[in-house]
Amino acid sequence: MPTPYVLILYYSHKGSTKQLASAIARGVEQTGNIEARLRTVPKVAPVTQVAEPAIPDDGDLYCTEDDLINCAGLALGSPTRFGNMAAPLKYFLDGTATQWVNGQLSGKPAGVFTSTSSMHGGQESTLLSMMVPLLHHGMVLCGIPYAEQALHTTATGGTPYGPSHLAGSDGTTQLSQEEKALCVAFGKRLATLAKKLYD
Repeated sequence: MPTPYVLILYYSHKGSTKQLASAIARGVEQTGNIEARLRTVPKVAPVTQVAEPAIPDDGDLYCTEDDLINCAGLALGSPTRFGNMAAPLKYFLDGTATQWVNGQLSGKPAGVFTSTSSMHGGQESTLLSMMVPLLHHGMVLCGIPYAEQALHTTATGGTPYGPSHLAGSDGTTQLSQEEKALCVAFGKRLATLAKKLYD
């Protein structure tokens, strides 16, 4: 059998959500016998212009249908846009009706992560709203339990609904130690569930 992988699928505008994705990937790979596969989605644009080349110039590859349907688990990440996920990720998910009809993600574990520019910028509403399409796909949702001590001490991001980051108004703030710890814990938890359900 091929090595199972957790798909860490994200959109990042200024790099903060990508930081979260990379930290989650470290947690996934610390569990052993499962890989972290980082993928992103292109920007969306009016029909009068092309938003992105077919292959990104740098960074992670764009997610393919095969990446999605063959994953053992899914971590979905986006910056917050008015308390919801950003349009590029929503556009990608809106194109997964075939996978939904065929139940190709059903029974697989999934979780969500986000970043915001301000403390009360919609972290939890974004995470909760990102869970809705995953529930429609029949996925098994994974959060972060309060057994993780960093949830009790964080003064920036981090929620029981999934990892989050307070990026600051310019989007350049690095992950705090608590945010990093919660990302790694989340990655380990998601990978452990994925391995159990995959076997």
